[in-house]
Amino acid sequence: MQRIITACLSISIGLMLAIPSIAQASDNGIVTLRSHHSVPVTLDRLIHALKQKHMTIFARIDHSKGAHGVGLALRPTELLIFGNPKIGTKLMECKQTAGLDLPLKALAWQDAKGRVWLSYNSPEYIARRDHLGHCAAGAVATMHKALHAFAEQAVK
Repeated sequence: MQRIITACLSISIGLMLAIPSIAQASDNGIVTLRSHHSVPVTLDRLIHALKQKHMTIFARIDHSKGAHGVGLALRPTELLIFGNPKIGTKLMECKQTAGLDLPLKALAWQDAKGRVWLSYNSPEYIARRDHLGHCAAGAVATMHKALHAFAEQAVK
């Protein structure tokens, strides 16, 4: 009986590890989704989704290109900085140090196995980190819903 339980547990853990496309928020507040596209295409798709909702794109940074420029190798890794001042300002009105986490960022990156991922900080984590409390609850809920939708559009 113990062998059956151990085998079932091993299979369950293996299945959880084998299905990495599910969005996960780790204890450090990072939400990660598996993309079905390359790093550049994932960010292109994210930018398209953001622009459809009139979000501001502040910068796109190609970390791989930067690494190559100084003679180092880095798998494809690109950062997008974006936001909506109407929402972000609400968080900063609660506590200005939230500005350290704003505008929002999303990182598209390729792992050692060639899989592509899209990661971003969860708005709930930002609110906890900056001790925003109930002051920003509405803005955080709006950001959560929007970020999840944008990320899903980018990776599908």
